[in-house]
Amino acid sequence: MPTDLTWPNCLNVRDLGGLPTTHGGEIRSGALIRSDSHGKLTDEGIAAVTAHGVSRIIDLRRETECVAEPSPFAGQLLYRNLPVQDPADPDDGVHLTLTQIYVKLVDRRPELYAAAAAAITDAPAGVVVVHCAGGKDRTGLVVAFALTVAGVDRDVVAADYAVTEQRLREENDRYLAGITDESRRERIRELQATRPQTMLQTLEHIESKYGGVPAYLAKGGFDAAAQSALRSRLAS
Repeated sequence: MPTDLTWPNCLNVRDLGGLPTTHGGEIRSGALIRSDSHGKLTDEGIAAVTAHGVSRIIDLRRETECVAEPSPFAGQLLYRNLPVQDPADPDDGVHLTLTQIYVKLVDRRPELYAAAAAAITDAPAGVVVVHCAGGKDRTGLVVAFALTVAGVDRDVVAADYAVTEQRLREENDRYLAGITDESRRERIRELQATRPQTMLQTLEHIESKYGGVPAYLAKGGFDAAAQSALRSRLAS
């Protein structure tokens, strides 16, 4: 099963190796790691990433986020900044559920999620790391799509997504403690959650609207041959 990794000061780093696939295999250890922003890494954390055999880092954050908290790997050949939101995209409404926000994200930009999947697939031999800010929403979606293509059952994908809430609990609780407005605090608390049903409902929407994750990614330009290559890279 996924292994928590210690990359100080990132809180939400795990190797997804060991997740079972529906064809009897599993995700290979050292194939795909998900994490939160590398801008938080200490010198020790940067050294840990470097020592881990990472061949590509896919940073899903917007340009403004990357400027505010730069990746220590920016400018290196292994680093790719591939936002899954266009700069013209609005921030989603205050009253939407997290599932509704995810649905808007995926419906708006299938080509950007396809590009992220392609960057996992065509990375040089080694470990691929996918991250955004907290390693929760954008990372959660990209990882869910990659795992689904690799043959991981949606319930397993949703269970992995749910782990993030535990990893970020202390950081999230500190943030909530600084919010004095009770209604805003409860709204943020809802957006911090990573309930399995949120991911399951998002995947069900993709199934209903597009015919499933493979068809959704194909719509964005990540075709069947590319998806086969992704399966071969990630799964045994």
